[in-house]
Amino acid sequence: MHAGRGPAEMLDRARPLASPLHRADGVAARTRLAELGARAEEAGLQRVRLLAWRDLDDPEAGGSELHAHRVASHWAAAGLDVTVRTSAVAGGPTVVRRNGYRAIRRAGRYAVFPDAALRGVLVGPSELDALVEIWNGMPFLSPLWARCTRLVFLHHVHAEMWGMTLPKPFARIGEALERRLAPPLYRSTKVVTLSESSRREIVSMLGLRTRQVEVVPPGIDGRFTPGAGRSPVPLVLAVGRLVPVKRFPMLVEALAAARASVPELRAVLVGEGHARPAVEAAIAAHGAGDWIELRGRCDEADLVQLYRRAWVLASTSLREGWGMTITEAAACGTPAVATRIAGHADAVEHGTSGLLVDTVDELTGALVAVLRDRLLRERLRRGALARAADLSWAGTAEQTLQVLLREHRLRVRRQAGVPAPALVTD
Repeated sequence: MHAGRGPAEMLDRARPLASPLHRADGVAARTRLAELGARAEEAGLQRVRLLAWRDLDDPEAGGSELHAHRVASHWAAAGLDVTVRTSAVAGGPTVVRRNGYRAIRRAGRYAVFPDAALRGVLVGPSELDALVEIWNGMPFLSPLWARCTRLVFLHHVHAEMWGMTLPKPFARIGEALERRLAPPLYRSTKVVTLSESSRREIVSMLGLRTRQVEVVPPGIDGRFTPGAGRSPVPLVLAVGRLVPVKRFPMLVEALAAARASVPELRAVLVGEGHARPAVEAAIAAHGAGDWIELRGRCDEADLVQLYRRAWVLASTSLREGWGMTITEAAACGTPAVATRIAGHADAVEHGTSGLLVDTVDELTGALVAVLRDRLLRERLRRGALARAADLSWAGTAEQTLQVLLREHRLRVRRQAGVPAPALVTD
């Protein structure tokens, strides 16, 4: 039950994340967000709880946790009283203050779901204005117990990931819960996802209505910018958790094949995870240990430099809501070669900011093309920079808060007996 990944998963957890309020977010977006926060307070939307499976400090934290952190930080900066509740972090305190919001980490990895429901039932209507549930594979089933304005962040459908993560009997239960049991409960809940392609997949696979699902792309931290120092030899970079859904052995196979055409090729794989032995075995099987570096975790400064040095970013993931590493690299002027899946289909503008592929052979061919063709690489570099230009975390927080405020106002109208505006059906 791993969500799509941002840079958080490979960072050294001993180092605190820098403030998310960076110049690239734009003064205008932060000003609009502050004004929106004032309107939320006027509407009685002040105390907001985000409910997530894992905290940012969890060793397995990824894109979902980074997204929650950035949104919560910006909402808190806009004046909201924000609390994030998650499962416990081994060896960490139960309560931490981070970037203006409070994180409460208690209960076990799976006990967090019934614990959240029990605590939700006990919360009085006067104690909480809105609940944002982050549906990361296993839902919290908040429509059954939450008595306030509700919103769901659903980055992507997990589908095959259940079988990659859990034993077969439990995987079948998880998939049945996601595909058949939970969706009817959420038919009256507004859902926010990261990309148009993910929305189409959520609608087709979970049976939710198109107008029920809003699209708000993730942002890019301001530290990801172009810079000098491109590698003198062809360098392919991949960033992500070493877990089955990322399919790093597939990438190693494609890299080994590409090296037959690009003998100087080198690669760096950044990340950690329980599938590391499988990745190491793939590297050994292809005799690639002297030119593929399995970096493990790295700090933020090193990650920026790697994005800037790489000639191309590669992603072979099977499931993503977006693929934050793609647009992080794009902001550094590095195009991507990625699998043609929901999420990637929006993060990459095929032929403009990168190339999308369907098979290992296509992946190999695309890598060779980008590495050998300087003009193609330069054209994709310009397209990547343009693709990333409008993405900021302040913008993401602003748009998600707009959706939450709209839902809150509709709920207040219903409670007052005022008919809601008519909506066009699908």
